[in-house]
Amino acid sequence: MGDILITDDERDIRELISDILKDEGFTTRLAGTSDECMAQINKTVPALMILDIWLKDSRMDGIDILKQVKRDHPEVPVVIISGHGNIEIAVAAIKQGAYDFIEKPFNIDQLMVVIRRAMETSRLRRENMELKRTDAAPTEMLGESVAFRTLISQLDKVTKSNGRVMLMGASGSGKETAARYIHINSDRADMPFVSVNCASIEPNRMEEVLFGRETEGRGIEPGLLEEANGGVIYFDGVADMPLGTQTKLLRVLVDQKFQRVGGVDKVQVDVRVISSTNKDLQVEIEAENFRQELYHRLNVVPIYVPSLEDRREDIPVLATHFIKELNQSQGLNTRSLSEEAAALLQTMQWPGNARQLKNVMERVLILGDDTGAIEARELPTQSDSPADQSRVLLSGGLATLPLREARELFEREYLLTQINRFGGNISRTASFVGMERSALHRKLKTLGVVTSNKAGARVAHIEEDEEA
Repeated sequence: MGDILITDDERDIRELISDILKDEGFTTRLAGTSDECMAQINKTVPALMILDIWLKDSRMDGIDILKQVKRDHPEVPVVIISGHGNIEIAVAAIKQGAYDFIEKPFNIDQLMVVIRRAMETSRLRRENMELKRTDAAPTEMLGESVAFRTLISQLDKVTKSNGRVMLMGASGSGKETAARYIHINSDRADMPFVSVNCASIEPNRMEEVLFGRETEGRGIEPGLLEEANGGVIYFDGVADMPLGTQTKLLRVLVDQKFQRVGGVDKVQVDVRVISSTNKDLQVEIEAENFRQELYHRLNVVPIYVPSLEDRREDIPVLATHFIKELNQSQGLNTRSLSEEAAALLQTMQWPGNARQLKNVMERVLILGDDTGAIEARELPTQSDSPADQSRVLLSGGLATLPLREARELFEREYLLTQINRFGGNISRTASFVGMERSALHRKLKTLGVVTSNKAGARVAHIEEDEEA
């Protein structure tokens, strides 16, 4: 919830306010001078400030502190109190950004009403800032595979338009990075990119966060749609948006206007909408969890973001990028990947996609005590998820089979792994395993392994109707 910083040159007053707030469950800090106040702010930014106008024996008065706080921490509400209050002081404080003004001696009930409203405002502002995260997410797209080049080609085609884009793909595959790529290469690149994590917002809070609100006590508090005006608003996990909000968003998409919660005036915005989902929206529509009309409005240009399984060739490139990124952000050692480690990474299972790969590289860099190349033995072992019954993974189970069956199953699994590792490229696979290309083709046919197109890449699988 955050704490409340009380600054007053009268010890009795600040302690009285503190005791009242503590009785109501709030956490407080106290300051008697401007220097003490600024030291407390520099230590930890409070959720709310209660600030006296007149501070004896201080370099700054309350208005000076208010100006500095609103400049450096505009999200922090400041409630001004003064025993010498008049309308001019109140107006001056409000003009400088004060949340409210209370005159001494104050009424406790009135004080608590203002404090509770101000704390709610603080929570909403911090929530909005966290949801936006405009500078936190990566924008660089990396890869060399066919699937990746197909993705970039599709993204480049939509950057210069204002068409709505629906990004589909597994969790962790990089849908937000793709959305930011569209934004940064568009005509709106110098305008805001606002990300809305639909799954992280409580359903009863969604409309307030999205559309903003108006109240007599707090005035106008813009929502994320207004924050994105002129730029892009990105709905991450749009399938998790409450049905009621879906209806209102549909109306916004039609006429680019909406009303704030509690407001009466129409607010007009110019935003480009990009959405993403890891769910099958047709299934969600049939289950009446998602409005079909909204789906058609958002799904103007559908683009599939491939998983690591679809682009195994890119895994060493991404791993190397994450190593450099972790060096810059956390100071971890910059290390290269040995050929064996790179090959092993390409054969591992990645249900968490790029996000999981980054976590693995972070773990290796933290636990490793070397600056040389990362070796295969340093990578974590994996317990594979249950596989299709027609496939046997490289495990002790082979020991229970006759030699001929074990050899065939081993060869099948090994070649499946390698051909998928090289994106279905038969020539590169043949070179790596030490076989002539024609011999590899014959071996694959014998084992019942065929290649097919998936998400722009060639992938290998077992032909179920063919006997090995």
